[in-house]
Amino acid sequence: MKQRIITGVVGGIGFLFLIYLGSAWYSLLVLSLAIVGLYEFLRMANLQSFVPAGILAYVLMLGIVWPSLAFSARVDIGTPDLMLPVFFLLLIYSVLRKNQFHIEHIALTIVGALYIGYGFTYMAAARNLPDGLMLTILVFLGIWSTDSGAYFIGKAIGRHKLWPEISPNKTTEGAVGGLLTSLVIVMVANMLFGGIPTSQALLIALVTGVMGQLGDLVESAFKRHYGVKDSGQIIPGHGGVLDRFDSMILVFPVLHLLGIV
Repeated sequence: MKQRIITGVVGGIGFLFLIYLGSAWYSLLVLSLAIVGLYEFLRMANLQSFVPAGILAYVLMLGIVWPSLAFSARVDIGTPDLMLPVFFLLLIYSVLRKNQFHIEHIALTIVGALYIGYGFTYMAAARNLPDGLMLTILVFLGIWSTDSGAYFIGKAIGRHKLWPEISPNKTTEGAVGGLLTSLVIVMVANMLFGGIPTSQALLIALVTGVMGQLGDLVESAFKRHYGVKDSGQIIPGHGGVLDRFDSMILVFPVLHLLGIV
């Protein structure tokens, strides 16, 4: 626990500093997280990264993420333009591999690229907005406060299991506590330092408080299905990139769909 707290505090400060810097610094961070995240996903799914199918997964994922990065040339290569050739090449690869790489592997390869790609795309795109600095900070504050509130309140008064088949330690009381913590932290932070419209800040707090926890459950479902404890070991005390950023991967695309980021 001590290592987890120290790593979380130091990493959080460093992350906020890179959000503040924005531009190429933040984009480079997001790109690096996406690359490592896809590697972790493929490894969990028992797929290799450094074979033709794995390379195609990276091509599709980078094609999604690249246009949102500050240092990209804004090359007009949309996901539909890449999806079709990647899909056909994966089908051809499955034939060449004589069904050692089969239809389920094709599906997992594409799902991994989309899951990681869209999550980190909108994480980068949010910072590029005119009020992107405060928006991005509020989202991360909401996610972190949800995570902390759910953990500590769940430990203190949690009695009813939220979803034991997927995450046996999570409780309903903790989930409600996480949502309430997000509401308090986001609204107070916006009131003191923000300037984002109150309705927008409230929606950010609600989405981070609900979808952030759902994103964590999605990742827990992946790990339970594949029988792994953590997606990786790159972050001491926290596991891998997907262990730490699973909430963000779901929250940012949902906020985009709602027209917030």
